[in-house]
Amino acid sequence: MKKLIALSMAFVLALSLGACGGTGNNQNQPTSTPSGSTSAPDESNSTVSGGDVTIGVSMPTKSLQRWNQDGGNMKDKLEKAGYKVNLEYAGDNDIPTQVNQIENMISKGCKVLVIAAIDGSSLTEVLKQAKEQNISVIAYDRLIMNSDAVSYYATFDNFKVGVMQGEFIEEKLDLKNNKGPFNIEIFAGDPADNNAKFFYDGAMSVLNPYIESGVLVVPSKQTSQAQVSTADWKTENAQARMENLITSNGYSPKGKKLDAVCCSNDSTAMGVTNALVSAGYTKEDMPIITGQDCDKPNVKNMLKGLQSMSVFKDTRTLADKVVGMVDAIVKGSEPDDINDRDTYNNGVKNVPSYLCAPVAGTAENYKELLIESGYYTEEDIQ
Repeated sequence: MKKLIALSMAFVLALSLGACGGTGNNQNQPTSTPSGSTSAPDESNSTVSGGDVTIGVSMPTKSLQRWNQDGGNMKDKLEKAGYKVNLEYAGDNDIPTQVNQIENMISKGCKVLVIAAIDGSSLTEVLKQAKEQNISVIAYDRLIMNSDAVSYYATFDNFKVGVMQGEFIEEKLDLKNNKGPFNIEIFAGDPADNNAKFFYDGAMSVLNPYIESGVLVVPSKQTSQAQVSTADWKTENAQARMENLITSNGYSPKGKKLDAVCCSNDSTAMGVTNALVSAGYTKEDMPIITGQDCDKPNVKNMLKGLQSMSVFKDTRTLADKVVGMVDAIVKGSEPDDINDRDTYNNGVKNVPSYLCAPVAGTAENYKELLIESGYYTEEDIQ
């Protein structure tokens, strides 16, 4: 009997040491609470039986809709593929929290880490631990910089996102045929996010020739990425800057005309829109405003005529590709759908990447793009 008890205790201890638990939360401290999902995977949708393999998923924040959707999609698809999932949200873009959560995932023995980094250069040290323990790392939609521990990168064609925003402005103002001048202001993203550079560079590759020729004029003279960046991608930061631009440049529905605002994402677009509405702008005189992510409030603004477009990035597709990468890693093989090996250098190496294709969303095509595809319901955006 004593031997039986001893063996039972050893078995329980082994299980507890091998577990990697924790569900998504929005606290500032890491958690080791086991995942609440105990149901068997749906074999009809499963790509591989993960068994007892746990995947760590680190998302930057719950304060933006898109990261809630990304985390939920990832967890759902990985669990359907048979894996256990430790999903964590790093407070409100809190770097120390994300580092601590990743350390916790590593110490619990997660097989693969999927990380959407808050700051692409802040994870070098913690990922050394992952490499030492042969834990593979997939950078999710934000390239992790200065680390040789990054195995793969899954994202959208971020340069193309910016190009699409620039081309939308080019088309709507008919810049190829009109001499202007048209007034424009530019809002980029957080400089700590490597993607922000690709969005900015893509947009400016279209807009710069018109700025240099005088067809487009930037009255604030703020055109460099450093000048137009928005810390943490926050709506309130974009709104404060737009309010300053309105005051300093005399923009108003009855004053100096503002023809376009190139915003890198929906959070910055929302800040710009808020400032313009407060200054008296309506759908009749609102400038062209671009965006990215098709967040629900921004889609509502598009339907109200307060935002012109938003680049749609279907995170369900991105999650599918990441699950495929995870499957390959667990099986000891390389993902077979890598489509870019040269573009994304993280300062240490070119990271093999999969780039999903973005699509421009407008009030004209939102039903087909967002409703009929099942991404939203009509009630979501009313």
